[in-house]
Amino acid sequence: MRQQARMAIFFLLIAIPFATVMADDYQDTIKIFKGAGESGRFFDTAYGYALFPTIGKAGIGLGGAYGKGQVFVGGQQTGNTSVTQVTLGFQLGGQAYSQVIFFQDKRAYEEFTGGNFEFGAQATAVAITAGASAAATTTGSSAGASGGKHDANTVGNYHKGMAVFTVAKGGLMYEATIGGQKFEFTPK
Repeated sequence: MRQQARMAIFFLLIAIPFATVMADDYQDTIKIFKGAGESGRFFDTAYGYALFPTIGKAGIGLGGAYGKGQVFVGGQQTGNTSVTQVTLGFQLGGQAYSQVIFFQDKRAYEEFTGGNFEFGAQATAVAITAGASAAATTTGSSAGASGGKHDANTVGNYHKGMAVFTVAKGGLMYEATIGGQKFEFTPK
C-alpha cells in the first residue's frame, strides 16, 4: 500500500504542472465550452459558473487531482476556487482536463461559495467527447473524459442546481474508482 501511495504522489507531482493557469486560459476554456454544443447554452442562462481551465489528475490504486479556477456571476469574477480530489480503486496513469460547473440560481451559487463544498461519489459530470458521431457520456465525479476539445457534442441538465461539464486536454488514464471532489472558495 505504501508503494501505491508513493506512486500516486509521483504521478500527481507530474500532473500538477498541467494545473498552472494563465489569464488567457480562462477565455480559451470558455470558448471551448461555448463551442461544444449544449454546454454553450448554459453560459446564457446560468446564474453563474466556476471554471477550471486545467485540472491535473494521476493515480495508481490511490489517486488524486488538483486544479485552480475562478468563479463568475454575470460575466464578472467574484472569487477564486480550487479543487482537490482523492480516488480509490483500479486506476493507472495521468490526465489533464478542463471543468465548468454551472449554477442554476443564487442558492446553488451560495452553496458552492459558502465555504468548503464537496461533490460526493454519486455526483455526475458530462464528459465532452470529440468527433461527429461522438455521444456525451455521464461519468462519476472523477470526471474522466476520453475525447478532445474540438467538434464536441454534449447533453446535460441541472442536478440539485448545478451542471458539470468536463473536456479532456491530454494524458491517458484507466480507472474504475470511487471518490469525490472538494472545492474551496476565496472571494475576490
